Amino acid sequence: MHPLQWIAAWVLLLHGCAVDRPLQAAFARTDIRDCSVDPPYLPPTATNTTARLAALRGTMRAHGVHAYIVPSTDAHMSEYIAERDSRLGWLTGFTGSAGTVVVTLDKAALWTDSRYWTQAERQLDCNWELQRTTWTESIGLWILEAVPVGENISLDPFLFSIDTWNSYSQALHGSGRTLLPIETNLVDQVWGDQRPPPASGEIYSLPAAFTGSSWQEKVAGIRQQMEQHVRRPTAVLLSGLEETAWLFNLRGDDIPYNPVFYSYTLLTNTSISLFVNETRLSAAARQSLRAGCPGPLCVELQEYGQASAHLRRYAQGNVTIWLGTEYTTYGLYSVIPQEKLLEDSYSPVMLAKAVKNAKEQELLRAAHVRDAVAVIQYLLWLEKMVPQGQVDEFSGAQHVDMLRQAQEHSHGPSFQSISASGLNAALAHYSPSNRSSRKLSVDEMYLSDTGGQYLDGTTDITRTVHWGVPTPLQKEAYTRVLMGNIDLSRLVFPPNTAGRTVESFARRALWDVGLNYGHGTGHGIGNFLSVHEWPVGFQSNNVPLTAGMFTSIEPGYYRDGEFGIRIEDVALVVEAQTKVAQWGWAGRGGTAPGGLHQTRGGGTPQAGLRAPNATSLRQHQSGEKPFLTFEVVSLVPYDRNLIDLSLLSPEHIRYLNAYYETIRARVGPELQRQRLEEEYRWLQKSTEPFPLGSAAATAATATLGTLALASLLSALLTGLQA
Repeated sequence: MHPLQWIAAWVLLLHGCAVDRPLQAAFARTDIRDCSVDPPYLPPTATNTTARLAALRGTMRAHGVHAYIVPSTDAHMSEYIAERDSRLGWLTGFTGSAGTVVVTLDKAALWTDSRYWTQAERQLDCNWELQRTTWTESIGLWILEAVPVGENISLDPFLFSIDTWNSYSQALHGSGRTLLPIETNLVDQVWGDQRPPPASGEIYSLPAAFTGSSWQEKVAGIRQQMEQHVRRPTAVLLSGLEETAWLFNLRGDDIPYNPVFYSYTLLTNTSISLFVNETRLSAAARQSLRAGCPGPLCVELQEYGQASAHLRRYAQGNVTIWLGTEYTTYGLYSVIPQEKLLEDSYSPVMLAKAVKNAKEQELLRAAHVRDAVAVIQYLLWLEKMVPQGQVDEFSGAQHVDMLRQAQEHSHGPSFQSISASGLNAALAHYSPSNRSSRKLSVDEMYLSDTGGQYLDGTTDITRTVHWGVPTPLQKEAYTRVLMGNIDLSRLVFPPNTAGRTVESFARRALWDVGLNYGHGTGHGIGNFLSVHEWPVGFQSNNVPLTAGMFTSIEPGYYRDGEFGIRIEDVALVVEAQTKVAQWGWAGRGGTAPGGLHQTRGGGTPQAGLRAPNATSLRQHQSGEKPFLTFEVVSLVPYDRNLIDLSLLSPEHIRYLNAYYETIRARVGPELQRQRLEEEYRWLQKSTEPFPLGSAAATAATATLGTLALASLLSALLTGLQA
């Protein structure tokens, strides 16, 4: 056997042993339920749901329902929901952000994805089966086995997407069982007066300094799209909470971490109807919305609960209603006759919101500078306090939230801070609580995934650190995650490229040694809106990448029962200054985009680019759009203690040094302005340039890696164009 084959065999063997070890240990853990013993063992974090299930089943019998389906979302398909809408959480005790429940007259089951399997085992009692999948087909098969022929399966149609409804309908078609929508929510009936009250906070207008354009300009842009569409729709229906908030430059606090408010909008060619609790609007917001009355820019305020009835009346006319199916519930969709529908995955407002204009880009950049100050303060504080044994996961999360709150324009965190030490970091979305929190140690890796809401932007950043002596495996895994982050961040790609096409560049360095991660590589991010903003990102249902979009880039690696690594930056899609762009566009008055990707160290052209062939040059000269790349706007250095320089190519090191120059130039003056001299010195030390000589020994390997990377991109793009 060839020596390399021997090495590969040993890697596979060791990897298999490593995977098996945590699985064996899991059976001995005391924080996981065991329903196979009598009496069953439940951890103290489990919730007793016997009485709740009994009450729900009584209500189901009263409505002639044999099975009831409960989702984890709200009537606007929101990822994050208010406590009032956490029906699944109240019924089960499970607090994960994704899941589906089915309750029959004698069974109950929860479906959730791999992020939450351990959490579910800690929180569910033995009334519940845990199904380790999220496929609707799996739920349908379970229902067919659990529900007798001739019985009804029901759900609230205002809590399910159009696609999900169709999937259940198809799964049950011809089975002798009936899918019956019931607009009265059965969980709400059982929850009764214990259900949290509706939101009552003020809905306010964003100051003009923090908006990319006026709401009147945005409305005009959407109406122009309506006029230019071949179907000439007469109205656009907005169901996503971000859509209405963005369109009218309004914000609220109805959902934790998300500055949105419950609302619907029906925008027609000549009128605007906003369905909202009018009493909550600030005086300035009301004045802004009503300033154009009467007229086509007059916003008619109507009660939130009247949206469905108003839509039904409007749909009786000679109209065509344009909507995005991803954020419209089946309940609203079903009141519109099919022939009067114009359906796209995302509404024109959702797509317009995804591409930031020049002012919005600058606002988000500014927010990330101040956010970097808070994160740098936190990392320095940890360096001093962790060796003293004075920090646990929960107190760390509280401290970084406090540091962000002190920054100008802060409106709190953008999600519940992930502060995870040691084995807890192997749970990709672990968040500590005051009841269970691990002490931070110099002997363990620590993962901090946090973000802030500011009037000028939303942030999200992850850094993984080690204050002691990391193992060789930890250093290599960290370095390969960093390499993946860099490989995707510095990638140059054609316009209109789907994120899923280039996503594998973030995984390549891990794949080279048989490693991977089980979550997505990135998501869009808003201007003082949601930290996870659709439809931008690297998944199959995201739209193609376009200049002006912001996305996170966040590869990771998680070793169950030991440690977890994630490195996350937010990046702006910008035009790349390629050689072809310089030759073909500069002569026509084109200008190079700003940011990190203009040049590489000392004004040299971007590293890793191949000379253009004649065909590509002719294409650019004939008017083809310029290629794209990323400008990283997160500005916090990586942990030098975890970087194995021998694994990095010269291109990686040039990238890091250029990135660190950018951090110094942008964050350094802000630290000095805030008189944070100790943090300024920490930044200077942490961003010292890496010596290029450290990569000399691996130059040949790096060259092969660059060629392999180029070959992979060529193959992927060829497949995309086929």
